[in-house]
Amino acid sequence: MLASLSPARRRFVLSIAALTAIAVVVAVALGLRGRDEPVTPVAQDRPGPVLLIPGYGGSTAGLEILAAALRERGRDATVVELAGDGTGDLNEQAQVVEDAVRRVLDRTGAPSVDLVGYSAGGVTLRLWMRDHGGGNVARRVVTLGSPHHGTDVAALALDVAGDRCPVACQQLATDSDLLRSLNAKDESPAGPQWVSIWTTDDQTVVPPDSASLEGALDFTVQSVCPGQVVAHRDLPRTPSVIAMTLAELGAREPAIPTAKVCVSR
Repeated sequence: MLASLSPARRRFVLSIAALTAIAVVVAVALGLRGRDEPVTPVAQDRPGPVLLIPGYGGSTAGLEILAAALRERGRDATVVELAGDGTGDLNEQAQVVEDAVRRVLDRTGAPSVDLVGYSAGGVTLRLWMRDHGGGNVARRVVTLGSPHHGTDVAALALDVAGDRCPVACQQLATDSDLLRSLNAKDESPAGPQWVSIWTTDDQTVVPPDSASLEGALDFTVQSVCPGQVVAHRDLPRTPSVIAMTLAELGAREPAIPTAKVCVSR
């Protein structure tokens, strides 16, 4: 059929055919890339080492108190040092988590790791899960007061400061591109068991229920300990929250704790 066409017409038809073939190849490649990688969940009855991920700004002070409590229970617990000043791209911080996971698994020989993300650290953990195949090595993921759906505080800072608002600040603003992408599918994907603990007194994650995570064991401090006042910065160092976190990281199935964890300060 091509032989009957003029040279110019033949070149046109061949060009269209080549472009169509390229489009098909690209579509197939994107389709394959978009598929979820298969996940092989790890054993839930074998608690391994624990990594604790700081929030915006990278302060480790509160998490060191929680880590010390874990070590008293015989757990191997490490607070991860974030890159830079802890206000940079959360995708880069997810790579820091990946490096920390590989180091702790190599050091301990454990088949899995438990992770605790405080504040923005919980969002970082979710990025790590999505982009680094975390579902194959994470046993439990506990987030403490994490702005899974953004915070009005970051949105206000972005409105006022514009591009002077650090990258992580922009990413944590309500309805940011990063959070829309992260929440577009399953908020608690297969692999680990997920727990989200948050406080109704939060004035950093605004509104506080932005810390609610669909598909996780999700509860507030006050639903277990009515009347207890816990600010955002106090979550990882409040005795009752420490007791809740220790329970969720145990060998048993995660469950909403009883009032026995309600230790007064």
